[in-house]
Amino acid sequence: MADDQPPKVPRGVNDYAEGAGQAWTALGYLMAGMLVWGFVGWLIGRWLHLGGVAIGIGIVVGMVGGIVLIVRRFAMPNKGEGDGEHRH
Repeated sequence: MADDQPPKVPRGVNDYAEGAGQAWTALGYLMAGMLVWGFVGWLIGRWLHLGGVAIGIGIVVGMVGGIVLIVRRFAMPNKGEGDGEHRH
C-alpha cells in the first residue's frame, strides 16, 4: 500500500551517498579529474608542441587530484562529529 509509507525526507547538502553511491562518486571524481586535466595537458601540449608528454602529465595530475578529493570526502570525519560537539 503506497499510502502507508512515510514521506521521504529531502536530502541535505551534507548528506553523503551510501553503498554503491559512494563507489560511483569516487569513480566520477577519478574520471572527471583525468578528463579535465588530460584536456588541459592536451591544450598545453598543442600550445608548446610537446606531443603526448603533457597529456600524460595532465592525466596523472587529474588522478592525484581525484584521489585527494575522494580522501577528503569519504575518509575525513564530518564537521561536528567526534570532536565533542553534538548536533540536535
